[in-house]
Amino acid sequence: MSNLEREPREVRCGSDGRGGVGEESELLEGRAVPLGGPRAMAVSRTLPNVRRRMIGAWCFVDAYGPEETAMRVPPHPHTGLQTVSWLLAGRVLHRDSLGSMQEIRPGGLNLMTAGRGISHSEESRHEVLHGVQLWVALPGEQREVAPRFEHHAVLPVRAGSGFAATVIMGSLGGETSPATVHSPLVGAEVAVDGSAEVPLDPAFEHGLLLLDGAIEPLRPGPLRYLPPGRESVRVSGQGRMLLIGGEPFGEEIVMWWNFVGRGHDEIAAFRKEWMEGTGFGAVEGFDGEPLPAPALPGTRLRPRGRVR
Repeated sequence: MSNLEREPREVRCGSDGRGGVGEESELLEGRAVPLGGPRAMAVSRTLPNVRRRMIGAWCFVDAYGPEETAMRVPPHPHTGLQTVSWLLAGRVLHRDSLGSMQEIRPGGLNLMTAGRGISHSEESRHEVLHGVQLWVALPGEQREVAPRFEHHAVLPVRAGSGFAATVIMGSLGGETSPATVHSPLVGAEVAVDGSAEVPLDPAFEHGLLLLDGAIEPLRPGPLRYLPPGRESVRVSGQGRMLLIGGEPFGEEIVMWWNFVGRGHDEIAAFRKEWMEGTGFGAVEGFDGEPLPAPALPGTRLRPRGRVR
């Protein structure tokens, strides 16, 4: 699932080290975004945020469901990023311009590296859907790599007292996902049952998002940001949460519609290529027309850093 807004916005957006959330954490409230029109599935978008645009290389977080609905995302392009698709309930079929066709189910990972350019579609049956869609910005030296798709049906688990963390991307507590990464980061679904102290990399900044159940100190909706310097975070309750993190991303980027680039002219060229049908290939098998790109804003898009 990707950004289907018809008028996408360019969002301009120290701990004790012992695990407690502390005063330096931030709550990043999400905004409701309908995907594909007023009757479409609504998502809560917590990244990019008005105060903080990125957590590590993670630059986009959409959470949706549980909701009985059907997903239908027409073919659309991406550049300069990786899409990370993770489900808690339901099934979604991915198709892309490389010829990939792969259904994702709960517990499996669909990872698409856009690199210099790719297009894809996503669709599901009418059923209960619950999941997250995330983007990872590619660093400058990697952002024009050849496009690639990966599916990982089995992922490593880091278990500890009161928790079990499925490592989706990167490494956590000595367990490493087989998924390809291009910068130091982590992504994990953490199941909590009781009191737990989840290990963290002190070089990373992190974000925590409640997926289901009740876990202190989280609440439904916002993404809780944790600055670098922590070796762990203490949580308690019963449920599941998303953990993301990474080394602070040092580059300025432009993120507009489904493109990540480095300047206005580059984004305008991506849009032109998509609308003219060049550079992004074709998605075979989707019953419908590709998604047209929205109009560029009246002012020039400017590269921006990770924090407003």
